[in-house]
Amino acid sequence: MHVARLIARRLGLGGVPPVARRLLLVRALRGFGDSFVSLAMPIYLLALGYDAFHVGVISTATLVGSAALTLVVGMVAHRHDRRLLLQAATLIMVATGLGFAGLDGFWPLLVVAVLGTFNPSVGDASFFIPIEQSLMGDTAAPERRTAMFALYSLTGALAVALGSLFIGVVDWLSPRLGLVETIKGLFLLYALLGVAAFTIYRRLPPQAPTAEAAPKTALGPSRDRVVHLAALFSLDAFAGGFVLRPLLALWLLETFDMPIVAAGTVFFWSSLLSACSYPLSAMLARRIGLINTMVFTHLPSNVLLMLVPLMPSAWLVVALLLLRAPLSTMDVPARTSYIMAVVTPPERAAAASFTAVPRTIASALSPTFAGYLFALSPFGWPLVVAGALKIVYDLLLLRGFGRLKPPEEES
Repeated sequence: MHVARLIARRLGLGGVPPVARRLLLVRALRGFGDSFVSLAMPIYLLALGYDAFHVGVISTATLVGSAALTLVVGMVAHRHDRRLLLQAATLIMVATGLGFAGLDGFWPLLVVAVLGTFNPSVGDASFFIPIEQSLMGDTAAPERRTAMFALYSLTGALAVALGSLFIGVVDWLSPRLGLVETIKGLFLLYALLGVAAFTIYRRLPPQAPTAEAAPKTALGPSRDRVVHLAALFSLDAFAGGFVLRPLLALWLLETFDMPIVAAGTVFFWSSLLSACSYPLSAMLARRIGLINTMVFTHLPSNVLLMLVPLMPSAWLVVALLLLRAPLSTMDVPARTSYIMAVVTPPERAAAASFTAVPRTIASALSPTFAGYLFALSPFGWPLVVAGALKIVYDLLLLRGFGRLKPPEEES
């Protein structure tokens, strides 16, 4: 947390409120866990005798389950204690880790994937996110909101980077314990991280609205705006589902015979570079605005993504992926801040949920197709499809919301 306070001062936030500090700590724990299990899962399934198609199906199932639970959270968060909802989510996290550690049949694993918390995108496809974002949005003044979300995203990205590096323990332990047993140990560690998150959430103050303050509906005056944003974000997420980390790791492993420790190192540096982009996003947004920051950093990253399959060697592929990493994620804090800015405060949890759910559903549709394409051809067609669709999203977002400014940009 000392590092978080230092970065917060650099972003112009001053001190980090106690609620935000606890949310940042849990975000770090979840990012670390999501990172190493997203890389361990395809190795585990391959070790059990399944193929790329099955990896895609399991990835889809995790996203479908997250979408359903996130929708439920968005519908009830405005009327219930958000602290208790977060604690309930950590219990599901614990059960997910225990379920994957104790099962090896495809259909039982599929059920756990649907009902659990594994997050192959290690991003915002999680039902923790709407509640955490609404609480974070309440802790900062409008002019500091983007910086607060930059710090939130930075914390998660650094944890994801460490989780990507941590996957190297598989190469170290598997000769002694066996590959399957080693990965089951990682799933148990994921469950322990859920226990730690539960204890931290318990220290949050009660977050239940009073009877007078609780709105009658989750979304009110901002409904049309949220629907429009959700539709656009869904297109971006559908494209992103073609290049989820488990599938991209699988492509690197099978196309270039890349060792898992090398793939983990690539994802470590990719996550680290992404983390560096978040403070830059807040600074850039202050100069050119949130929408412009989202669009004009995202466009070049998508061009680079389409070029990746054309590279003739592994080192050129890695170079493009690392070059793309900071550009592809610079829109994340700007997007979150924009959502929180253009809705009323009581609608924030619902807006975060209702923009995340279609994203999750959309991203759940594409991994199975991507797995099929990867199995069909060694050429990275899913990367080309993802880049092209994301370019369309960027242009539509600029056209639809380029003139709708948040309050801090109007003054």
